[in-house]
Amino acid sequence: MNSVPKSRLLTLVAATLVLALASAALVLVLTDVATTAATPVNGAQRMASPPAKVSEAQAGAGLVAKTLATANPLYKTGRLTDVNCSPGSLPAGSMVAYRRFLTRVTACLNKAWAAQFRKAGMPFSKPRLRIITRKVRTPCGTWNTGADGVYCSTDRTMYLMISKEQLRNPFPLGITRLIAHEYGHHVQQVSGIWSYYWTARMTAGKAKRLQLSRSSELQAECLSSVFMSTMKDSPLVTAADWTYTVNWFKKNGAKGWPQNDHGKGPTQAAWMTRGFNRGTPGSCNTWATHPRNVT
Repeated sequence: MNSVPKSRLLTLVAATLVLALASAALVLVLTDVATTAATPVNGAQRMASPPAKVSEAQAGAGLVAKTLATANPLYKTGRLTDVNCSPGSLPAGSMVAYRRFLTRVTACLNKAWAAQFRKAGMPFSKPRLRIITRKVRTPCGTWNTGADGVYCSTDRTMYLMISKEQLRNPFPLGITRLIAHEYGHHVQQVSGIWSYYWTARMTAGKAKRLQLSRSSELQAECLSSVFMSTMKDSPLVTAADWTYTVNWFKKNGAKGWPQNDHGKGPTQAAWMTRGFNRGTPGSCNTWATHPRNVT
């Protein structure tokens, strides 16, 4: 029979499965809890509800969808495109400045990832950004206590809540890392990686579900670091601030979570360092690595 280039086949499968799972009312909430400017942003996760009933045909597609996670076309696109991102300063006490800063960072993320998807020959759509000052109910459910950022896959929107403390004492690198992390989940969504994540969760036991969650979160953190690497040694991402941030996650990244669904602190730091040093989506393939690397 006629053969189809592997990259093209993966692209077609990705588009098909993403649409199929979207129709299955996929709902996922990923939240990030931020601390003060002296402490980098920490990640948290909760599930608003499980996916709606999925047909046997869709569930059986999990084996095919696995290649979208382990051998996604994005992994072969090389370094993330440097879009010369310069979001400017983030002075204390100004919500207008926060909105301007986050809007500019999102624009940089849109340009960089759109270019990367073009390299992969894959369709791409931008996420929405909503900046809020109080908790809101999203299409994925009620706001998680203490959360500063939410990516809701139902409406493909990143919700960022700016507190009074953040206004008084902003941490530009920290808020940039946070939004880049949430954007990493959007990349997983539109690339089809999450189609494997969800089909695999349907039949997994507790230990396997935690491992899958860690693979998802560690990859998003790695993808965030890949973006941060494009601004290496800039006023926003100085060597000292980045080293401090990675060390903080190494010591504190796993604290406060009752289950190991994000990875141990040293594991988080390792994927951050890997993404930052290599600067490629392919360096963030948490789905094909040995399980000991996502502990």
